[in-house]
Amino acid sequence: MTVTLFIPCFVDSLYPRVGISMVRILERLGHRVECPEDIACCGQPAFNSGYWDESRLIAGPVLEKLKNKEAVVIASGSCGAMLKVFYPQMFHGLPQEADANVLSKKVWEFSDFLVAKLGVTDLGAKFPAKVTFHDGCHGLRELGIKKSPRRLLEKVQGIELIEMADAETCCGFGGTFAAKFPMISTAMGEVKCTSAAETSADYIVSNDSSCLMHIQGLLSRQGKPLKTIHLAEILAQQ
Repeated sequence: MTVTLFIPCFVDSLYPRVGISMVRILERLGHRVECPEDIACCGQPAFNSGYWDESRLIAGPVLEKLKNKEAVVIASGSCGAMLKVFYPQMFHGLPQEADANVLSKKVWEFSDFLVAKLGVTDLGAKFPAKVTFHDGCHGLRELGIKKSPRRLLEKVQGIELIEMADAETCCGFGGTFAAKFPMISTAMGEVKCTSAAETSADYIVSNDSSCLMHIQGLLSRQGKPLKTIHLAEILAQQ
């Protein structure tokens, strides 16, 4: 299978190891991987701010380049939800509606692609540490992904998964929400950090780097030893 990676702008700029880990995993499984360099943003910031016309200017070329791909895999629940759920809504009633619906059926969040599409749960990964998992809002609520990342973690050698009490609670990032309402965003993030710390885990794991960016910023300011890591980085370790 030819797998087309959509690497979100914040992953490309700040967390390139996530994308590299995805490539290593998929190639190890025998798939051909391509990553179009001329696609950087899905248009979500403008879309979330209510500027749908401006978002379509960004999303239109993305849709055109991806509509004929075999499978589009994304290391982000939020960007995955944008292409899979919100593109069909944003282009409803427009000439691109049919293409948006076609693309929607080909878009996969990374962990769900491995488990639900490829039927893979054991990648032979090794990660001797205690971890707790954070469910990003878009991946959980828009894409319905809950079990796939946990099934993958359960097969990692040496790992101990300890669920936190507030695993499904929003971390407070929300993209533009954090910029518009910083005090509320910080308060929500502190609740998440406290819940994670109560597990005595070494790492907070998620399948969305944007959440982890927000959480790690708070942890660093608080001087807590708890660290964050994307699921793909764990699964790539042998």
